[in-house]
Amino acid sequence: MIKDKVLSLLSIAQKAGKIKSGSFQTDEAVKGGKARLVLVAGDASDNSKKDVFNMCSFYKVSCYEYSDKDNLGRAIGKEERTSVTVCDEGFARSLEKLLNECSEQER
Repeated sequence: MIKDKVLSLLSIAQKAGKIKSGSFQTDEAVKGGKARLVLVAGDASDNSKKDVFNMCSFYKVSCYEYSDKDNLGRAIGKEERTSVTVCDEGFARSLEKLLNECSEQER
């Protein structure tokens, strides 16, 4: 149930123009100081995940592994996406709250 809420909120953020997606745009947003939260697909390669997590750690941006490439892309109305970046503080806070609730339920 919460997973559906995360993907729905991503869809709303995309419609509001607050999403960057794909490796190149994620790199630009994080390094440019615009990124507030990054989601990485669980089925991305280990090297891709490592690169994104290390970059986010260095630039102090919250980063989560979530869902898969197909669902992340579908949520924002695009093809498969390895990473999705939220560039709005309000959307990022709401998503982080949902993601933390999701991880608590899995415990």
